[in-house]
Amino acid sequence: MINTYLEEVKVELQKGATHKDHPFRYFTLATVGLDQVPRLRTVVLRKVSDDLRMTIYTDRRSKKMIHLKENKKVGLLFYNPDTLTQIRIEGPALIVQDEEAKKKYWSGIDKNAQKDYTTTSAPGTSLASPEKLDYLEDEDHFCILEIVPFKIEYLRLKRPNHIRVRYSWEDGRWEGEFIVP
Repeated sequence: MINTYLEEVKVELQKGATHKDHPFRYFTLATVGLDQVPRLRTVVLRKVSDDLRMTIYTDRRSKKMIHLKENKKVGLLFYNPDTLTQIRIEGPALIVQDEEAKKKYWSGIDKNAQKDYTTTSAPGTSLASPEKLDYLEDEDHFCILEIVPFKIEYLRLKRPNHIRVRYSWEDGRWEGEFIVP
């Protein structure tokens, strides 16, 4: 029975990556740099493999990339208000270095969205006006991150009993246990 919830996590995360209207499409990513202050931002879930590796895109000049060089462990938070389901995930975020993979993903991004990775200034840089944003012609700062989970917590709010399960990656497989909500 406990593995039923892990299968639900996998199915719902994969739907989040493929269905634009799924609540898990956009989720919260947390990083912690050397200043030990958690930094949270909303990102887009792009892919979820059968072994639950999750793919997102970012600008390699973003603050999250600085934080990941200092501490590659991240936290993810997904919430579905329709089912009252929360999923928390922890694991390292790894930079995908494979140039062929980068080309493949890049070619799948709409041309207008590609512009997001071609600004002359880094994300978070001061800007006089949104209309003053300049773009590079033949260069981009597109980066692929892959999150490899080592801990997953599933929480379903329901009556008469809430259900909360913690999964940990141990000895090449997921070990699950029910925990107090």
